[in-house]
Amino acid sequence: MTRPFSIAIHGGAGTIERSLMTPELEASYRKALAQSVMAGHAVLEQGGSSVDAAVAAVTVMEDSELFNAGKGSVLTHDETVEMDASVMDGRNLEAGAVTLIRHIKNPIQLARDVMQKSPHAMLAGEGAESFAFKECGYEYVEQDYFFTDRRYNELKTMKKTGGVALSEARYPDEKKHGTVGAVALDKEGNLAAATSTGGLTNKRWGRVGDTPIIGGGNYARNGNVAVSATGMGELLMRCTVAGDIAGRMQYGNASIDQACRDVIHGDFLSLGGEGGVIAIDADGRVNFELNCPGMYRATVNEKGEALVAIFADEELQALGT
Repeated sequence: MTRPFSIAIHGGAGTIERSLMTPELEASYRKALAQSVMAGHAVLEQGGSSVDAAVAAVTVMEDSELFNAGKGSVLTHDETVEMDASVMDGRNLEAGAVTLIRHIKNPIQLARDVMQKSPHAMLAGEGAESFAFKECGYEYVEQDYFFTDRRYNELKTMKKTGGVALSEARYPDEKKHGTVGAVALDKEGNLAAATSTGGLTNKRWGRVGDTPIIGGGNYARNGNVAVSATGMGELLMRCTVAGDIAGRMQYGNASIDQACRDVIHGDFLSLGGEGGVIAIDADGRVNFELNCPGMYRATVNEKGEALVAIFADEELQALGT
């Protein structure tokens, strides 16, 4: 099935426990995913760009405490947030990325501004925030905005183990690798990808994952594919997952389904990688590929209905069905 425009989103992938997911919490996730994908779909329906649609969808998830990005970001070892984001425009291979962001409400919007309003592709830390405040008029956001009891409790548990992965899940997705992303195809045939994350709980030393790395966790090229990845960031970088999928399709003539399947279940998995990708090809075909128990994900059908899924063994379904 092909469509004149299309969008798909994810809210992270990993071990998402059904047994710990109350009906109320599950409903909250599904509602938030639907709101996100419909925000992006509305932009496309009105003739907006794939870049703006992907950013709109990710912004909704950044504003929710449910996802590890923006408001819901996990805490570092020093009890701060350090967020990463990137955007790529398939029309011209322009890209914008930010990393180690601490005082910007929506890092995905800043990534877009780096792409569109600066001569650079990536800005980091204080420099990125200086650009945001002085050149783009962003509001300074105190760290308190990002602080949630859930993330603080996760950090305390993590510090006891001394690692960056919990040994026991007390929340249905504590073993999930938290990243949010969107991929879109607009009415002009332009592809775009946008990805945002708070990183790893208890991360140290300015750790940066795959999210702001073009070709690692994010990639888009017109006539080919848009990809947003989620999972173990170090391995997504080492396996250049998003770029590998695009390369297999462009140079090896692989279909979107074959390319995503072979990459997510190939070296990435054999090296111990857990996670998944969302992708859209030039004809609007959507792919969700994962090698783990769950991935928060959604798209929109021909009727304009949000189709949502969480667990690996479930089909996408319209809310209420």
